[in-house]
Amino acid sequence: MKHLKDNIYLSFILKTIFYFGILFALLYLYSYSGINQPHFIYNEF
Repeated sequence: MKHLKDNIYLSFILKTIFYFGILFALLYLYSYSGINQPHFIYNEF
């Protein structure tokens, strides 16, 4: 385990994958929030 912690290249790659995963999860949740969709006042008529 210490060998993996000392390897800076592997640590960089794992952190990059981890942060990209968080970024994609936030973008996925943001797409469901409906902020980009227009809201119509008279939508039911």
